[in-house]
Amino acid sequence: MTHRVALGIDIGGSGIKGAPVDLVEGRFLQERMKIETPQPSTPQAVAAVVGQIAEQFIDDLPADAPIGITIPGVVQHGVVRSAANIDPSWLDCPGQDLFSEALGRPCLLVNDADAAGVGELRYGAAKGRDGLVVLTTLGTGIGIALLYNGVLIPNAELGHLELNGHDAESQAAASVRRRDDLSFEEWATERLQPYYAHLEFLLWPDLFVVGGGVSRKSEKFLPLLKLRTPIIPATLENAAGIIGAAALAADARAL
Repeated sequence: MTHRVALGIDIGGSGIKGAPVDLVEGRFLQERMKIETPQPSTPQAVAAVVGQIAEQFIDDLPADAPIGITIPGVVQHGVVRSAANIDPSWLDCPGQDLFSEALGRPCLLVNDADAAGVGELRYGAAKGRDGLVVLTTLGTGIGIALLYNGVLIPNAELGHLELNGHDAESQAAASVRRRDDLSFEEWATERLQPYYAHLEFLLWPDLFVVGGGVSRKSEKFLPLLKLRTPIIPATLENAAGIIGAAALAADARAL
């Protein structure tokens, strides 16, 4: 069965956002709802907020509408396996079952960067692009989605590559620019350039797509990067995770 509508919910370090998605056009059907991420962001506390957001929309959705939820961590078969930027109590948590129980409907749990990558591939900046597309989300950390000829290769934790003896996201994430009071030029030339050059050397991609909130200011830093690979800003911005999660949930339901 082909689903036209699904609910997407995107769990971030500062906010949890959700909206129903038109899967044909890749757009929100209603204004998204956002609630601050609880602190500490334990599985139970986050599940309660996800339940609040779902409750806002669920009565207006078809009874069989798929539900996709993102989390900033590796997800293997519904279990969260890493917690670099979320509460450590998520480690080895059966998150997909937790959310399905909280919402009373089956849910699909996916890595947040993977969801954003699928959103951009199907409806955004990477639509119609063949070969290897690498989406990077620059935010609190660095998320990565690898997409080869339209197929997602999940859980690519390449934000944690070693860069100058350090975890790359601790040196090059958008949060680091603010933390170290770097200009966009300093951030691009001193931090992003070596990171993207290293990714390029390892993967030989056909396209880089740069997401995260900072992508709205892409003209301040992307033109400063000297790469052989085309590098362009994401177009769905902060909607990519919600839209991609909804699309992946529909895919899973169709199997």
